[in-house]
Amino acid sequence: MRKNSMKNLRVNEEVQHELSSIIRELKDPRIAMMTTVTEVNVATDLKTCKAYISVLGDEKARKDTMEGLRSAAGFIRRELAHSLNMRNTPEITFKLDTSIERGVEMSRLIDEVMQKDRESEVRNEEDYADEN
Repeated sequence: MRKNSMKNLRVNEEVQHELSSIIRELKDPRIAMMTTVTEVNVATDLKTCKAYISVLGDEKARKDTMEGLRSAAGFIRRELAHSLNMRNTPEITFKLDTSIERGVEMSRLIDEVMQKDRESEVRNEEDYADEN
């Protein structure tokens, strides 16, 4: 199976959907309520899987959630095996995805620059009006 084949894309999508459901049902208090599986990459041999996790909250919530997910990896894999009919159930590696936080920070910085630019334009117009 090629890396970007339709079969591989469908497997990634199905594993992501099932992982999201399983994580939502976990009872571990370390795992934050606002935990999202943003992307899943299953290897073409179906032996390994990287799951990218986004956690809404502070640094402690992110760290605790990742710790909770890593400790529950065996249980999650077993539940994944029950819900998916695959020859091999991949070994899951959880990775923290901070792209959402970076996007929010970039938006905030752009807004700051735009506000400063507008203020500068207003001052320039006032200076021009005072000269005439």
